[in-house]
Amino acid sequence: MSQSRILTFNIFRYDPQQPGDKPAMVQYQLEETPGMTVFIALNRLRAEQDPSLQFDFVCRAGICGSCAMVINGFPTLACRTLTAKYADGNITLMPLPGFELIGDLSVNTGKFMRELAERLKLWLHPDETQHDIHLIEKPMDPEEAAKLYELERCVECGVCVSACATAQMRDTFVGAVGMMKIARFELDSRDARSAEDFYHVIGTQDGVFGCMTLLGCQDNCPKDLPHMQQIAYLRRKMAGTLITISKA
Repeated sequence: MSQSRILTFNIFRYDPQQPGDKPAMVQYQLEETPGMTVFIALNRLRAEQDPSLQFDFVCRAGICGSCAMVINGFPTLACRTLTAKYADGNITLMPLPGFELIGDLSVNTGKFMRELAERLKLWLHPDETQHDIHLIEKPMDPEEAAKLYELERCVECGVCVSACATAQMRDTFVGAVGMMKIARFELDSRDARSAEDFYHVIGTQDGVFGCMTLLGCQDNCPKDLPHMQQIAYLRRKMAGTLITISKA
């Protein structure tokens, strides 16, 4: 039986709540175990070596999106990243850029997502005449339901925002996660908003026309969501809407 190797973790440490604390990279070493993920390693480091280490997790199964961080230069989920992936055993961990830092590897994605939802009005806008709670819900076509389910798989991990060059250069850019959610409501037959309504939300350089199509969101999304497909769909839709508005 081969001997387990020793992993070296270089982890970003900084607590903005501690007066006088300064950003630094701190090195830890840990014996690798079979099937170890970066998430498991972080829990062992906190339990066995440094209880002050800050990082987020909830589900441990790639469903909640809480453990997103930058691992060896790529934003991804710690719970879905095997340490065996790194042949030299050196792993560098950084917090996701583009979000408010809570401490160490923990960032406030929740604040970003809430502000985004309020800004883009990311909720169903039904016909104002349909407010009778006693009415039976309108049946949905299975094909439409399948399309909506595909877009609802987003776990709001923030990876697509951190992997987006436009979002890093301009903090007003709604990012792939915002456009994915807009596409979800644009496709929903129960939503009463028109294409022109959506145009006034994302038909700008901060929306679909600001995307540089570098595929950072598509390449790094841990759920393999069709970001570029939806952005291209919305871009065509908004371009056609602009032509219609111009002719009016």
